[in-house]
Amino acid sequence: MYSGFSGRQRVSNVTQVSDPNSAWINQEPHWGLIETLLTGTYGIRKGHRKFLPQEPREQDISYDNRLARSVLAPYYVRLERMLAGMLTRKPVRLDDVSDVIREQLFDVDLQGNDLQTWLFSVSRQCIRYGHVGVLVDAPAAGQNGRPYWVSYTPRDILGWRTELSDGKQELVQLRLSEKIVVPDGLYGEKQVEQVRVLTPGAFEIHQKDDQGEFRVVDEGRTSLSEIPFSVAYSNRLGVLESIPPLADIAELNLQHYQVQSDLSNQLHISAVPMLAIFGFPQSAEEISAGPGEAIALPSPGEADAKYIEPAGNSYDAQFRRLEQIASQINELGLAAVLGAKLVGETAEAKRIDRSQGDSTMMVVAQQMQDMIDNCLRFHADYMQEANAGSCLVNRDFMGMRLDPQEIQALLQLYTAGTITQETLLLQLEAGEVLGDDFDVENELEATQAGGLIETIQPAPRQEPEAEVTMPEAQPESADELA
Repeated sequence: MYSGFSGRQRVSNVTQVSDPNSAWINQEPHWGLIETLLTGTYGIRKGHRKFLPQEPREQDISYDNRLARSVLAPYYVRLERMLAGMLTRKPVRLDDVSDVIREQLFDVDLQGNDLQTWLFSVSRQCIRYGHVGVLVDAPAAGQNGRPYWVSYTPRDILGWRTELSDGKQELVQLRLSEKIVVPDGLYGEKQVEQVRVLTPGAFEIHQKDDQGEFRVVDEGRTSLSEIPFSVAYSNRLGVLESIPPLADIAELNLQHYQVQSDLSNQLHISAVPMLAIFGFPQSAEEISAGPGEAIALPSPGEADAKYIEPAGNSYDAQFRRLEQIASQINELGLAAVLGAKLVGETAEAKRIDRSQGDSTMMVVAQQMQDMIDNCLRFHADYMQEANAGSCLVNRDFMGMRLDPQEIQALLQLYTAGTITQETLLLQLEAGEVLGDDFDVENELEATQAGGLIETIQPAPRQEPEAEVTMPEAQPESADELA
């Protein structure tokens, strides 16, 4: 099993600007395995015996062959992507954000990523490490730039100091590890390490020179009175301290890789029938076994030859173990989304309790929402905008689209006066019948109160008037004519 030990000496004394603090050192063992799993089979093979132990009597050539045949199943990386995809399956809703800032959020990091794409990447980092930090940076005055957002993993956050202010901990110093690419010669380029030191209203850039020493190459003031850095947690322990919430799944993924390696090796050696020759004068030390090879054994009787193959019963336990590990991974992944376990054994009893709100994904969604709100505030302060606005991050992870029968039932309830128009629209919106851009409040204002759509009542039918028959005029009498 993976130990997680990196070999870095665990000391708390920080003497150089590039030295991580003790909290960083305590967290670092949790990151190595997860980062390796993200690289797939190629990356885990590079770890050799760190992730795939060599048996006591296993020869180096045999181990190398077994390592080359071992393949990593991407359980962890698929789960991480799936969880981040659930979080971002619906766009982030912005409220009261100015048009200028909205336009800049289409390239929020100056790397061509809009807010939704950026959130997918940052939420993966939060799930992967346990927390993630975002710095809202801006160019110096007079450079005609605009603010942009930069994410930092816990590996890049070397150290920090906090002070209690107005009942909450505020950052008063922050050290961030960065790597920049600079030109090298006529066509080449090289990577340079640097450390950004932030204090309220000021910054310093320490860059590593050719002698390996960090020297200040830039410093200055900022227009903000605080450090524009926000943190989102998925499994918090303290200020900028956490444990990856999927660490157990990562360990199970590694165990699955090791068990599958053992099984594949056994199948490779024994799955092919092997020729056994009895009566051949060879010592037992010269006997070899494997596909395409023969076993030569001495025999007191007549010479004989036959094929030998295993019954395969010994493989059943390995197969069952692989299925068990895969099932554990799936259950833990489901719990990360819903915060609940499947109960019961029958199909009817296997119901998911959605009432629990302590799932990892619910925590991540709320933390991401708070972090974006903070970043919007920093962004607005740089832009000298009076109103920063706010956001709403999706919490509908599973996506339950209403079927036609359910829609018809809602319409009947509305027609009968059992539910209001607002309830109807909210239910249709939650059921993904209406578009993501649909605004219930605007729709209620635009339509007639109490009705889904404005209707014109037909004029009442008018009955035709009865014809009045006038009596025919009688001829005047002779006396009247006289």
